[in-house]
Amino acid sequence: MAKKKARTIYLCDQCGYESPKWMGKCPNCGEWDALKAFTPQEATITSSKSISRYNSRPQAMKEISGQEVERLTTENKELDRVLGGGLVPGSLVLIGGDPGIGKSTLLLQVAAQMANRGEKVLYVSGEESEHQIKLRAERMAVSSQEVLVYSDSQLDRVVQVVESVQPKLLIVDSIQTMQDPDVAGMQGSVSNVREATASFMKLAKSLNVATFIVGHVTKEGNIAGPRMLEHMVDTVLYLEGEKFQSFRILRSVKNRFGATNEIGVFEMTSQGLTEVTNPSGLFLDERLAEASGSAVAVSLEGSRPILSEVQCLVTPTAFGNARRTTSGINLNKATLLMAVLEKRAGLFLQNQDAYFKSTGGLRLDEPAIDLAIAMSIVSSYYDQETKETDCFVGEIGLAGEIRQVNRIDERIYEAEKLGFKRIFVPQNNRFQNKSTSIEVLPVRTVNQVIRQVFKR
Repeated sequence: MAKKKARTIYLCDQCGYESPKWMGKCPNCGEWDALKAFTPQEATITSSKSISRYNSRPQAMKEISGQEVERLTTENKELDRVLGGGLVPGSLVLIGGDPGIGKSTLLLQVAAQMANRGEKVLYVSGEESEHQIKLRAERMAVSSQEVLVYSDSQLDRVVQVVESVQPKLLIVDSIQTMQDPDVAGMQGSVSNVREATASFMKLAKSLNVATFIVGHVTKEGNIAGPRMLEHMVDTVLYLEGEKFQSFRILRSVKNRFGATNEIGVFEMTSQGLTEVTNPSGLFLDERLAEASGSAVAVSLEGSRPILSEVQCLVTPTAFGNARRTTSGINLNKATLLMAVLEKRAGLFLQNQDAYFKSTGGLRLDEPAIDLAIAMSIVSSYYDQETKETDCFVGEIGLAGEIRQVNRIDERIYEAEKLGFKRIFVPQNNRFQNKSTSIEVLPVRTVNQVIRQVFKR
């Protein structure tokens, strides 16, 4: 009797979509040539490493001891700020970013700093050999003689090394290079990434070791692999920056042990990433005093208020449809604010091209920057500059009203510290500013701000 042929299914190695037949384009994520053939036995993950690591009985909340966890500080204040005060032992931190942005550089610096303090650090690389890692450390002038380096991509061998060394800090560069021999599929496939992450999560919790894992990103800028990867880890960090600029921004988008949307600012130098202690001064350093189309926004990134310049260039369109282009600012937000100004403030913008930019490579997306964007539009439209010592805070509604924002006192204090003389804030915000060095101007509508700033 002929042996029955095993049925074949196709799995997308980008998003995990399952199909009974091969297709050139994945219908779920849109990637081309991403569906790979597997048998159901190969595609199903049955590894015991993914089984729950807990054997204790359920406990009432009042029975659980509330011990305070001592965080591991990294001597990098910007990184510690983003992490919520330092690394929590047993935590799993995922860091992603574009190729060459500085992920491995930052982690190698952190490894050297921790090792020089006497902590046991293990740096696992599936992409570079031990010799290559040492050459990179010497090029950066990083003193990392005490860092333990292990180069391998086989997950079972890496797990054995971690269990034998039992470091305080584990760095895995990168999770997409880890290959589980019990799981079918190539390196970087959904099943391998998921199983490798589950294994490192189990190691982090059982050995109480703080773990960094580096993740590759897709062309859209998201971390490659299943979305579940970001749900499994404790903290997700993105290292952002323009390719032709030296500044890098480390942003927290998920953190179980600290504030989300916290940022740290770094500058890339020949010695690696150095901290920028005053990012507001950095983003405003090259602002032209008499240039139209510029306004200063006071945004809140995590727990830190930051002043940054918002620029807009409004010019008559040469085509039938006006063009809208943004860099660092949400396009829908810019389009909405132009519609509000046209309807509520009488600016004729439908035949004007508009180009928006937030300087320094900072991405701004909170509602409190609306007023600054609107003032940059008006400034460019009238070709009249805003005062160099003015800054703006407030969300704009569709009726043209200025709506209140949170933590207004911290924003006012930051503006005052940088030498600004006037700050426009929503009228409904309650603030307790006791200083006389900055004038706080509560405003109710966008028309009221235009009259005070541009005398119109």
